[in-house]
Amino acid sequence: MEPNSSPYLLIFRDSSPERYEAMSAEQRQQLLQQWNAWVEGLAAQGKLRHGHPLEPKGRVVSGARGDRVVDGPFAEAKEAIGGYFLLTVASLDEATEIAQRCPNLRHGMIVEVRPVSEYCHLTRPLGRQAMRESTSA
Repeated sequence: MEPNSSPYLLIFRDSSPERYEAMSAEQRQQLLQQWNAWVEGLAAQGKLRHGHPLEPKGRVVSGARGDRVVDGPFAEAKEAIGGYFLLTVASLDEATEIAQRCPNLRHGMIVEVRPVSEYCHLTRPLGRQAMRESTSA
């Protein structure tokens, strides 16, 4: 990672997959070409570390002991997470600018931009202390 860069996660949320289904084959092909050009440009600039689409099936685990498990697809979700990119860029502003160029925004996609933290925010002070202890041992 570059000295003045940080990791950011772009989370792709699709609120209307039926829009893609309603497109002609030619329209879908054009959108795919735009998407690929955007992704290849990020990769060529060294900003895209990796990313993957997610299958629509999966599970949600909840409850105090993880005792509630629900199989997907998650029809009750208003915005299904369709995939993610892990970027290495200089700032939240730069990551946001990249997200704003996502070609699928005009088709209902929402891109969430989140900084990746070294530690969980709930254990951050504990994590730093543990790190100091492990390096001094």
